[in-house]
Amino acid sequence: MSDTMPIEEYLLKGGMLTSPDNVPPRYRGELLRLMASFVDSELAGAAGFADTINDAPGIKERIASAKIVLEKTDHAGRVLEIMGSFGADTGRYAVHHPWDARVTRETDVGAARQGGDMRLSVFHYPLQGWIDAVVMNVLMGTASTIQLRELTHISYQPLADVFRAILPREAHHTELGIEALKRIVETDEGSKSAREAIAYWRPRVAASFGLAASARYETLARFGLRHAPNEALLSEWQAAVNAQLAALNLN
Repeated sequence: MSDTMPIEEYLLKGGMLTSPDNVPPRYRGELLRLMASFVDSELAGAAGFADTINDAPGIKERIASAKIVLEKTDHAGRVLEIMGSFGADTGRYAVHHPWDARVTRETDVGAARQGGDMRLSVFHYPLQGWIDAVVMNVLMGTASTIQLRELTHISYQPLADVFRAILPREAHHTELGIEALKRIVETDEGSKSAREAIAYWRPRVAASFGLAASARYETLARFGLRHAPNEALLSEWQAAVNAQLAALNLN
């Protein structure tokens, strides 16, 4: 499996790689890029959400918010350890970028990367208060659950194992967000603010799934690093969000 074609054939048949020693250069580059995007998104997401903890309306909500920040940072650390096995400077990595940096609220960055890190574009936008943060957590948490479920089938075994351990905790973050959103929509004013936040965040979260018919997806699929195309994951997310919002009379 020293050249590209045998590796691709092996991975397309469901083969797994298990250590940096048996990973070819092109696969290594794609794997590191994928891990960097996850780590950077978790660190940026945690940094942004940390600022909203004091906006929470009660002790229960503050505890839930702090739990989300703690666990997202832990998830980043788990994947960063795997990056370290490939030679990444893990000690420098976590403090190398200003994870709380954000563009202005009105800026439209689409799906493009910004600055020097690899966070998903949605994590460049600032949160504005508790309701805005809860809505973003529900929409992006649902997206993260779908995206992570896809990544539990990744062809690099150590990373697949980490994603399988992380998935239930990320799904629970969404459940905490839905609980908070249920309390928010108990008032007309809360429902109005939630709808405004949904209108803002929904297209920005949708952009995190990437482009349809992506050539990059085809490359990742050949290496067993992706299995479902962007448009399929986006469609799954749209259906899930529609059901969540309908249950809260927010569609």
